[in-house]
Amino acid sequence: MNHEQPLSERQLAIVPIAAFAASGDMVRLGNALQAGLDAGLTVNEIKELLVQMYAYAGFPRSLNALTQLMKVLDERKARGIADPAGATPSPLPPPERLHEIGTANQTRLSGAPVKGPLFDFAPQADAYLKEHLFGAIFARDNVSWADRELATLGGIAVLPGANAQLAAHMRIGRNVGLTEAQLREVVAVLRERVASDAGERAESARQGTAPGTLAGDRS
Repeated sequence: MNHEQPLSERQLAIVPIAAFAASGDMVRLGNALQAGLDAGLTVNEIKELLVQMYAYAGFPRSLNALTQLMKVLDERKARGIADPAGATPSPLPPPERLHEIGTANQTRLSGAPVKGPLFDFAPQADAYLKEHLFGAIFARDNVSWADRELATLGGIAVLPGANAQLAAHMRIGRNVGLTEAQLREVVAVLRERVASDAGERAESARQGTAPGTLAGDRS
């Protein structure tokens, strides 16, 4: 990603979509979905990012957001708008390889292996992160990792008490090519289109004033 290049309108649209999906604000999500489709996001890209939100905000919010997308698409179709479906992901690797692939993806995204006392205490949480989030989700290749991190930042920023995870994903955003200028754009979008407190949490995470961790230690 060119260090001089600002985020596109398509990329900027991802942030409020994820934020309103994670917060459960269906009215504002509907408006954000309209804006995202108009900015060039495909149906399959949005579906992919809304499914991803289950890992951060839970299945109820993810499923409600997908239902809202269906409503928006039906309304647009009734107005004669044919939104492009977009690419579908390649087939997932076999289930027995998801832990291995997820571990490699998590290490690459974080910049180092992720481990720590929490994962020693609750190893199944570690397994779910590796197999489901960084394996089954991040192995789906019809959305870039940079776009996935834009969605993650938007989704986590609206969740009070998740400052450490937000800081960790600011670091991951840098690891997948997002520049400081682009991360500042994410903060600005959160402040202007979502909520001031979400923007403030994101700015604190960007500046490194909140501790960053994926619930474990990198070593």
